Amino acid sequence: MTTEISIRPALADDVADIARLHRAIWCETYRDLAPDEVYRALDEEYRRVRWADMLSRPRKDQRVLLAVQGGRLVGIGAIAAPSEPAFEGRCEVKSLYIDPSVKRQGLGRRLMRELAREVGELGYSAVGLGVVVGNEPAIAFYRALGGRLIGRYTDPGPIWRSDNLIFAWDDLSLLI
Repeated sequence: MTTEISIRPALADDVADIARLHRAIWCETYRDLAPDEVYRALDEEYRRVRWADMLSRPRKDQRVLLAVQGGRLVGIGAIAAPSEPAFEGRCEVKSLYIDPSVKRQGLGRRLMRELAREVGELGYSAVGLGVVVGNEPAIAFYRALGGRLIGRYTDPGPIWRSDNLIFAWDDLSLLI
């Protein structure tokens, strides 16, 4: 029997779990896309520091949602003000990570739906996200959700300058 998955706002106490899951999923997703030195540098401690910084100083223009199943973190979603002019003023999905143990069960779609609701609450009418070129499963997922390819940009990273495609939803009802 599968335990129900709940979605809730992230708290500062969640940092260690977020960093652990983020690192694990990132390693699986980008093992063939990221350079070795980046793969090593973006370790769990690096993630912990970044998430701790973000969650210890909440901003009005960002939200972090977590998907939890039986007390275990299985998904992370984050939105904030756009980081790049290429987003053309749309709110930006900064993170969407789903534990492989619960993939293909609708959680990614559900988390995007909840993020889209938060986008509206932040005062935006549209949302976009960057996906690393070569991350074909994510590209297919965003297309299946009705995302429209609107451009590309180079993420300045703090460490990895990845080439990214931008998908956008100018009608949030497509996600909700």
